[in-house]
Amino acid sequence: MQRITLIVFVLALVFNLSGQSPSFKTYMNPVIPGDHPDCTITKVGKDYYTTGSSFNVTPVIYHSTDLVHWEAIAQPVSASWSNYDDKPGGGCWGGHIVYYNGKWWDYFSRANTMYFVKADKPEGPWSAPTKVNNPSTLPYGLGYDNSIFIDDNNKWYLVVKNGQPNGGIVELGTTGQPTGVVYDLKWLNPSPALPYSWAEGPVMWKYNGYYYYSFARDLSGGQKSMRSKTLTADQSAWEMMGDFFNENDPLKSGSLFSAPNHASPAVMIDDSTSWVIHPVYAKGEWRGQGRQGLLNQVRYNSSGRPITDYPVNKSFEAPKLPSSGIPWMVPKSDNFSNTKLHPEWSSLGYTASGKNSLTERPGWLRLSPKSTTKGNTITKYDGEHNYSLITRLDFNAKSVNDQAGIRLLRGDETKFVKLVSSKNAEGKKVVIFSFESTSHEVENTVGDTLWLKMVRINHKITAYFGANGNDWQPIGQAFDVSVIDSYSDFTSFTGTLQGLYVQGASNAYFDLYIYRDAYTPILAECPANQFGTTRSLPSGGISVLDNINNNDWALYAGVEFGNSDYKAAPDSVEFTVSSTASGGIIEVWLDSIDTGTKVAECAIGNTGSWSTFKKFKAPVTSISGSHDVYLKFVGSGTNKLFQLRWINFSKKSTPTNTSSIIGTPGKLSIFPNPAKDKLFISSGFPFNIVEIFSLNGKIVFQDKNEAAQSSILNFNLDKGMYVLKVSSEKNVASSKLFID
Repeated sequence: MQRITLIVFVLALVFNLSGQSPSFKTYMNPVIPGDHPDCTITKVGKDYYTTGSSFNVTPVIYHSTDLVHWEAIAQPVSASWSNYDDKPGGGCWGGHIVYYNGKWWDYFSRANTMYFVKADKPEGPWSAPTKVNNPSTLPYGLGYDNSIFIDDNNKWYLVVKNGQPNGGIVELGTTGQPTGVVYDLKWLNPSPALPYSWAEGPVMWKYNGYYYYSFARDLSGGQKSMRSKTLTADQSAWEMMGDFFNENDPLKSGSLFSAPNHASPAVMIDDSTSWVIHPVYAKGEWRGQGRQGLLNQVRYNSSGRPITDYPVNKSFEAPKLPSSGIPWMVPKSDNFSNTKLHPEWSSLGYTASGKNSLTERPGWLRLSPKSTTKGNTITKYDGEHNYSLITRLDFNAKSVNDQAGIRLLRGDETKFVKLVSSKNAEGKKVVIFSFESTSHEVENTVGDTLWLKMVRINHKITAYFGANGNDWQPIGQAFDVSVIDSYSDFTSFTGTLQGLYVQGASNAYFDLYIYRDAYTPILAECPANQFGTTRSLPSGGISVLDNINNNDWALYAGVEFGNSDYKAAPDSVEFTVSSTASGGIIEVWLDSIDTGTKVAECAIGNTGSWSTFKKFKAPVTSISGSHDVYLKFVGSGTNKLFQLRWINFSKKSTPTNTSSIIGTPGKLSIFPNPAKDKLFISSGFPFNIVEIFSLNGKIVFQDKNEAAQSSILNFNLDKGMYVLKVSSEKNVASSKLFID
């Protein structure tokens, strides 16, 4: 279960626009960073749901209350479904979740065959996939990238696309199967002319008494729409409306995104505005992160033509909807303290059941290789340009083939960045940081249980390891991964992924996963959301957050300050800034501006020139857990206040062990506690003796083994309180133990 402390009670009371946080009044795309292709959208009451193609990783259902902030809530198709392939592109294509006749349904395709799954609630559990029968009245198969349309009379339809010339509308019955009633739209994109290329990803909705049908051209972009007063296959009844996106937007050429298409159906909210979610690739150097999930407003002109805002690079006015405290959608930190993996984690390709567990060692994720020759990876979408991944790993490598750690991979799974614990050819335990044919290796002086950290600063990736999560040793030189970040994969269609993996013959145990460490410098040019500010032209691969004026702000999402497994807390925050003006103040807010919690104020002064950067520091009030960090900029006048390059929170001083025995002797973890007849022990140092004492000092249990930093004990003791002690020749640690 992710440990995220959110200040949500104010936001959840009443949605009053005049009291709405300024951080929720506007947004910048993408709202779902990382690969979110072939998006669909469904409104049920005051909730919104989106899903789409996964291609290889397990598909994810996202939920929102304001269309801007999204959370992963379910995986409708298990990674162990036997119809999956285990290669790029071998997963689900398309996907549309709807609520119909008291059930939740998700329709998707796999290998050009349509399926559906059902559930009583969107979070699941979801049924096994059921194949959708092809109606004999349809002269072609049901195809892929399809969607669902529910009419006002509660009839529902599968909107079908199969190949370039074939498209239709297929009525469904109460069982989810076709009734035999079909509307064949073969006239829309006839062969051989194919005027709309593929006319793919069809979606439908109703507005002002008309049926609207919208479709994408192809990967090169473009979206069209048409409408009809009646639901019919008669071509003469349909009026072609032209381009769906505002291709005449004067800011189009400067957009970060190009050629939008494959849009969802339009949904109307209570103020009668309409919106779509749609995917689109970033331009150039960041295309490798896949088709980002964007939100844009649909506006109908006097002729009823829908024209959707082009995804230009600016702040848009947000839908007038309550956020309900959902944080910005970036990969979340995870303490693995639940009994099932959070649905934000996807398995890479077909993965048999039992290949991971959160109950075998409570508080830890056990990840097992798929076989001795095939590894196992769990992933999150890699959608941002700056972050710091941290994990604590317990792994006993026995050969060079045994590896476990952090992995960043290109969508086609041909290029990887790996930071792993392993063994080398001489039999020494090592930590390896590798990319393509280059590998940096250092001796692992810590032991089987160690900490790993991988830091991204734009296209540069660096790696570190350590014994305690505080002191880090660098591994080799940084890798430039531009070849990953700029690669568009038009075979498997999957964007860049990050996550945890294991290969070889041994299980790996992960204690936590941190997405953005507060105590690793945060690059200011990369806010997830912002208002008023811009990104300067890069110098040496790094830009600054520029054009900062009074009341502008910037968001850095998913910042981890410390939790039960990552013992840390901040005492100050430092900003690297330049200014020729009188400066101003940077306010630091958690989770939202004004309605959240202000934890710091830092005064910024004149540095002498715009090219001279100096550091300004301020104390921080107590923070724990993972938060969206907002910086609010305050100053006088209308001119630019300053430029911001780095943000860095400093940890409170904690004693560290610098002796030749690497570890933290005082740290001893027991799971569960209270225990019954079995428990798991983890210590900051290798131990070979475990003893349990009664309160009168009598030894009631003793176990001696080969030195290790963790152990599983089985015992039979009476209920009560005891003292558990682990020891080696040089270190001892103890803790109270309760037997239930």
